[in-house]
Amino acid sequence: MNRLSEQQSIISAIVVMGVTACGKSTIAEAIAQHADGVHIEGDQFHSAASIAKMRAGIALDDADREAWLIELGELLAEAVAAGQRPVLSCSALKRSYREQLRAAVPGLGFVFLDIDREEVERRVARRQGHFMSRDLVDSQFDTLQSPTGEPGVLTVDATLPVAEISCQAVAWWDANR
Repeated sequence: MNRLSEQQSIISAIVVMGVTACGKSTIAEAIAQHADGVHIEGDQFHSAASIAKMRAGIALDDADREAWLIELGELLAEAVAAGQRPVLSCSALKRSYREQLRAAVPGLGFVFLDIDREEVERRVARRQGHFMSRDLVDSQFDTLQSPTGEPGVLTVDATLPVAEISCQAVAWWDANR
C-alpha cells in the first residue's frame, strides 16, 4: 500500500484526504510538524455560501467545489515553488477532484485516511463548533471514490494513533522525494 507506481516517483506535496471527521486536519498538522512542512487547512478556503450550505445539512456539489479546488491547487503550487513542503487537509472525495489537484501540482501525493461510517458517526457526535453538519455523513460516504490503487496514494487506518499515522506518512514521503 505504501508503494508508488512507476507513473509517479517523486512526491513534492501531500494532501491528507478522507471523509468528514476522519482526522484530516489533525493528521496534516502532525505531518507538517514532523516533516518541517507547512499545513494548509482546506476548510479555511470554503466560501461563505458553501459553509452555510454545510451548516444547513446540504451537501456541496461539484460546482460548489470548483473554485475552492482551484484555489487549493494554486496554494499548493505556490508553496512548492517557494521550496516548502506543503501538507493540505482536503476531503478530495472524488477522483476528479484529486485529478484537478494533481494537474496543479505535479508530484502530488495523497494520504487517504480510511475509516468506517460507525467511527465517523461517533467522532461527529463528539465534535463541537465545526460547520459540517452530522446530517452529511451519509453524503460523504456516498461521494467517496476510494483512491486506493491510484498513483501516489498511501492508505492508512484513520483509527491508528496520530503519531503512528504521521510517522508512516512522513517515512513514505521521505522515501519518495
